[in-house]
Amino acid sequence: MAIHFCLGVTLLLSMWATATCDVPNEAINMECHDRFLVIAVDLAFTGNKPHFEAVDESGVYPITRHRAAQCGYSIGVLPLLGHVELRASYFSCHTENNDDKVFTFNFNLVVVNEGKIVSYALSKTCSPSLPWSPREVTCEVNYMEVSVNSEITCPSETKKEDWNAALKSAYSSATSDWQVMLHGGEEQGMPMNLSEAHKRGYSFDLTDSRLVLRAQYGQPESFSTEVNGVPVEAVHATLFSRQGWVVLMVDLVAACSMHEGSYNDRGYMMWDTPEALHPLMTSQHEAQVKIGVNGELVAEPVAEERGYIVEKQNAIIQISIPYNAEGAIRKSLVSGDLFEFYIFDLYLEQMLFGEDQMDTRLRAHRTLATPLLPRSLFSENRTVPEERVFTVYLGDVPEDVELAAVNLNGQKYKAPFSNESSLTITKVIQPNNNHGYTLKVSMFDPVIRQKFSKEDAAMQQTLEINYTLTVLPENEPFCHLASVKAFTDVSPPVFDALCTESGISFKLDHRPFDYLWEITIDSDLLTSELADQHGYIMSNDSNSLLLEVPLLSQGYQYEGFNLKEVIGTFKILIRDPETSEVQSSSIKTCSFTTTELVVCSTDGRMTVVADLALAIPNGGNPARTNLRDKYCGPKETDGSRALFSFSLNSCGSTVKLSKEYVTYENEIFYSKKLRALKNPADPSNDIDRVTIQCTYPLSGLFRLFSVYKFESDKAGFGRIVHSAHSPEGLLSPTMEPTPVFQTPVFQTPVFQTPVFQTPVFQTPVFQTPVYTTRRSRRPVSMRPGYQPPVKYIKVPSFLKNLPKKGAKGQLQIKLNPYISL
Repeated sequence: MAIHFCLGVTLLLSMWATATCDVPNEAINMECHDRFLVIAVDLAFTGNKPHFEAVDESGVYPITRHRAAQCGYSIGVLPLLGHVELRASYFSCHTENNDDKVFTFNFNLVVVNEGKIVSYALSKTCSPSLPWSPREVTCEVNYMEVSVNSEITCPSETKKEDWNAALKSAYSSATSDWQVMLHGGEEQGMPMNLSEAHKRGYSFDLTDSRLVLRAQYGQPESFSTEVNGVPVEAVHATLFSRQGWVVLMVDLVAACSMHEGSYNDRGYMMWDTPEALHPLMTSQHEAQVKIGVNGELVAEPVAEERGYIVEKQNAIIQISIPYNAEGAIRKSLVSGDLFEFYIFDLYLEQMLFGEDQMDTRLRAHRTLATPLLPRSLFSENRTVPEERVFTVYLGDVPEDVELAAVNLNGQKYKAPFSNESSLTITKVIQPNNNHGYTLKVSMFDPVIRQKFSKEDAAMQQTLEINYTLTVLPENEPFCHLASVKAFTDVSPPVFDALCTESGISFKLDHRPFDYLWEITIDSDLLTSELADQHGYIMSNDSNSLLLEVPLLSQGYQYEGFNLKEVIGTFKILIRDPETSEVQSSSIKTCSFTTTELVVCSTDGRMTVVADLALAIPNGGNPARTNLRDKYCGPKETDGSRALFSFSLNSCGSTVKLSKEYVTYENEIFYSKKLRALKNPADPSNDIDRVTIQCTYPLSGLFRLFSVYKFESDKAGFGRIVHSAHSPEGLLSPTMEPTPVFQTPVFQTPVFQTPVFQTPVFQTPVFQTPVYTTRRSRRPVSMRPGYQPPVKYIKVPSFLKNLPKKGAKGQLQIKLNPYISL
C-alpha cells in the first residue's frame, strides 16, 4: 500500500520517522450515534497494534487504557470483523462541546508501517438525534457515566432524609469551589475538591446545561451488590458548592448490571438487569426497554422478527438473543474437532420514569458470548450410478473455514485443485453465509478401490474421503471423514471386429474393469509375446487394444474353400482368470480372395490353393496336375491355379521329424514332366517345381503316439515353396516356428517294407518352414508314379521320453518300432 508522507520529524530516541496524513476513505468509517461517535478502521490498514491520540487546543493525549476509562473512550480490536473500533462519548474529555448540541472530535490514528510511525488526522462533528433526558446513564464496557440537567429541582419527600444528611455535611465543609462527596455503600466519604477526585480516577465536567460524572469499574468508592440475584455496581457522588449562605448540591448516581450473560440449551444468549438498579434510579411506572446490536437500537417489530426476546419476571428484565441471530459474530475454533462460538454486541435502552419528572435514560453496551459449541459438517452422497461418477457434497462449511486438501483412498490432493487432476471440486455458496464443496471422481479412476462380486455380478467401488480443512486466519487444520460405495453392473469385454483385405481387425475400447477377465486365443493368453509368435499385429494403450490378425495366422478356422474365396473365422475368448471358464467370445467370419494359401487342419488335412503359372508349360492345363500320387488330382482349377485337399498320410506325402516338430511334405506335378525327363534340354520344360508343407509341434500330437490317430492340439504351419522362378505376389506363411537348420531328415522309402534311414547327426531335426522362397535350379530327380503314400515311420528313441499330455508319468511307447498313420 502506498503511503504519502505529509510531514516528517526525526525522533532521536526511536530513530523512526513520523508523518501526518489523511486516512484513505475505504479504510475508515466514522459514524455519529445518539450519544457517542464510532470510528472503525480496517486492520489491514492499521496493522495489529494501532493506537489513538485525542487532540484538543491544549495538546495531544495518547488514549491509554486508564485515560480511556476516565475520559469516556472505549477501544476494541475486533479481528472477527477485521477492524479496530473507537467509541467516544459526547462528553469525553477532549471533545469540543457547543451548547450540548454540537460535538467536535479530533483524533490521531497512529500506525507503524515499514518501520515508520505514521499519524493520520481524524475529525468528526456530531449532533445528538434525541433531546437529553433529565438523567442519562451510560454503562460502557469499561466505564460508567451519568449526566444530569443542571437545572436543580427540590427533592421529593421520599428522599428528604438522605438529602438532609448530605446537606448537613456539605454545609459545614462547603467552599465557593465545587467539592464532591463519594458514597461507598453505607459509608459516607469525606468531601474533596475536584482535582483530588480526578487523581482518584473520577472525571467531573460542568457543561452549558449538564453535570457529568464518569468512573471506571472497580473504583474503591464504588459499591457492588445484588439486586434480586443480579450483580450490580454503582457509584454515588454528591457534588456541592457554597455561595454565601446558599449551598448548591447535586446527586449523581450511575448503576449498571454486571451480569456476565448465560447460555441455555435452547440456543439463546441471555442477559439480566434489575428493573430498579439503585434507590435513586427507580421508576414509578413500568420501565420501557429497547434492544439492538452494535450500538443501534431496533424497532420492536424488527426485534421480534430477529428473535430477540424481552421478558420481565420478579423485577428482573431478561434479554434473550438467539445465538445465530442477525448481528451476531461467529468464529470457528479447532480443539480436536471443530467448534464455534458466537459474540453479540448487545445495546440496551431502559427508560425509568421517576417522580418529579426526573426520568432516567439508561443505555448499556454488553458483549454476550456463547460457550464453545460443536460444529458439525455433513457429507451427502449425491452419486447417480448411471453416470459412473462419484458425486459427494460436503456441506455446512462455515465462512471462515476453507478446504485445504482431500485424501482419496490414501492419495492426497492439495488445493488449489487443478483441472488436470482426476477429480473436480467445486465450491458452492449457500444463502446463510456458509458454503459447501462438491467432489466428483470417476468410478473408474485408478484411485477408486474396486472389488468384483461374483454373486452379484457387480463391481463394488469404494471411495474413502478424508477432507482437510483449515480455520482462518489461524490456519488451524481439522479433518472430516466420509465414505461412499457404489455397485456397477459389469459384463465381459466385447471386441469390435472388421474384415480387411489381408485379415481381420479387432478393437477393444478399454473399460476400467476389463482387468477382471483374461483375453485368450484358444487357450493361450493374449500377450505381446504371443502376438509376435503368431504373427499378429497388436497395439495396446490406455484407450484401446487393437489386434490385426492376418489371414493364415494361427487361430483361424476355415470353411468353404474354393478358388474364388475362402471363409475364415477367428475367435477371441474371454475367460475367468481363476477358473479359466469361457465367459464370452468375440467371433468374426470373413470371406477372403487370395492367390495362394495352405491350411493345415488339426485333424491332419492339408488344403492348398497354389499358383501354377510357372509350374505348367505354356498352354498347359492346371487340371492335369497331381500330387506325388498321380491319382491325387486337384478338386478345382482355373486358368493358372489349382485347389488340392488331402489327408496328410495320403497322396505320397513324406514326413520329416525333429525333436520338436513334424513336417509333412508333398509336391504338385504336371503330367508332361515325364516328357521333360526324356528331353530336359527343351526350353519349354523350364518350369517351376511346387513343394507344399505342413508343420506341427510334436507336443500337440500325443494321440498320434498313443492311439495312432492324428489329432493336433493346434493347427499346423503351412508353406508353399517354388523351386525356380519366383513370381511376384506369392502368398507365404505368417510364421516361422523355429530357426532354420540345415540337417538331414527322416523320409519314408519307396519299398513296401519301411526301413529306417540313419541320419548324419545324432539328433535328427526337420527342415523348418520359412516364408515363400526359391531353391536354386537343378535337375529334377524323382520317382513319380511308384512312390506309395506315407504309412509307417520309425519312432526315434528320443520320442519315447516325450511326456504325455495330462498324464502324471512318462508316455509308455509300444515296443513295435513302427506307427501306422
